[in-house]
Amino acid sequence: MVQQTLEAPVVEQRVPMTYQEWLLWPESQTRRSEWVDGAAIVFMPPKLPHALMTTFLARLIADFSDRHDLGQVIASPAEMRLPASAREPDIFFVKTENLWRMTPERLVGPADLAIELISADSVTRDRRDKFQEYAAAGVPEYWLVDSRPGQHRADFYALGPEGLYEPIPLDAEGRFASGVFPGFWLDPAWLWQDPLPKPRDLLRRIVPDAV
Repeated sequence: MVQQTLEAPVVEQRVPMTYQEWLLWPESQTRRSEWVDGAAIVFMPPKLPHALMTTFLARLIADFSDRHDLGQVIASPAEMRLPASAREPDIFFVKTENLWRMTPERLVGPADLAIELISADSVTRDRRDKFQEYAAAGVPEYWLVDSRPGQHRADFYALGPEGLYEPIPLDAEGRFASGVFPGFWLDPAWLWQDPLPKPRDLLRRIVPDAV
């Protein structure tokens, strides 16, 4: 199993309750929260750079997915119901053949790809807790993007035959190729540009005949 290097944890607000209580909890409608192992976890809303990165990645992979009719890309807040938790990945993707798992309220079962953008209060949650949960639930691919000042790190994982995440190596040109999106590749250097590049311009590089 891949060993994750964790920073000092940030205290989270945990409120004991059942899943049904969390669904009806008024505060869950006004603050970001997830439900895990019998408690609601409330955390800080994302800052602007986090939101910009979420929009950038969601647009890039959604444009690629739409071009090839691969499935549905969804950005937070949207629930992914797993056996012992209700998580809200920053972005998740569901292949066309798995869209039956989606109801008007949530995705029931694992997405085909989950993407988490690390913030100051989510390091342990994303690198340890969700890393283990998503693997156990059978999410085939997991991307972790840390664009905080001084970090600039992107990690990509695929579910191995033992049911554990294994790192996806970059190619000889330093690019990441996804197993979930055949033909899609990403240069991690794009993630650290300021301002972020236009997804439509990158799509022309990924798919040279893209309009």
